[in-house]
Amino acid sequence: MLLNREKIEFYLTDLETTIGKTINLTIVTLVLLSSGIFVAETYNISDDAHLELRALDTCILIIFAVEYLLRLWSAEKKIKYIFSFYSIIDLIAILPSFIGLVDISFIRLLRWFRILRLIRFIDTKFLFGSISSEDGVIFARILFTLFAIVFVYSGLIYQVEHSVNPQNFGTFLDAFYFSVVTMTTVGFGDVIPVSELGRLLTVLMILTGVALIPWQVGDLIKRLVKTANQVETICSGCSLAFHDADAVFCRRCGTKLPKNDQNNVM
Repeated sequence: MLLNREKIEFYLTDLETTIGKTINLTIVTLVLLSSGIFVAETYNISDDAHLELRALDTCILIIFAVEYLLRLWSAEKKIKYIFSFYSIIDLIAILPSFIGLVDISFIRLLRWFRILRLIRFIDTKFLFGSISSEDGVIFARILFTLFAIVFVYSGLIYQVEHSVNPQNFGTFLDAFYFSVVTMTTVGFGDVIPVSELGRLLTVLMILTGVALIPWQVGDLIKRLVKTANQVETICSGCSLAFHDADAVFCRRCGTKLPKNDQNNVM
């Protein structure tokens, strides 16, 4: 039985049903696996291992391409979908590999953006559903956002500097170290990019670190202050753990909250 457009669109975005969770968990796994392949390729590995990794990455690429085409085909407003944020991220994830067949090295830099596909799941309980505390979920999102940005910058600076500066950027770990030191504005100065594009990326790292890290930490502090007077009252509808002490209904789903004796505790 062929699935119709509405069902395909539903399962590609659904995170509640078994089929939807399986599809999206598979996508998350493939994103992480492909990112791991990129990292492994920066190290000295045997030719056989390199060929195996390349074959695996090609399979992942084909799956991503099919997924993108299915999302495009099932979208009700296709033009709107093409120019949507998630569509652009999905396209960036597959386009460099196809263009790389004609050896356009600059475009291949975009392959490191594949990790950003996980942004689709940040604002849901899909990745962080096992964390009961709302503050814990927010903290996990902050850590993931920072890691994703550092990962992308590390890949870009490695791709730019490795060929001209292999002593300082020999592996992905070297690039990751440089990105963390730069974005946190520690600046040990033991690793220095030599290319113009590498220096430009360094400036962007510093600006991102100055703007992003205080903002993310500030968001966490505001949330901690906001929840300081809340008590643990688990909602039976959505499992949200913390609510205001005098709350009668869940602020997320509207379900009536159970009476909590802690509300009467001084």
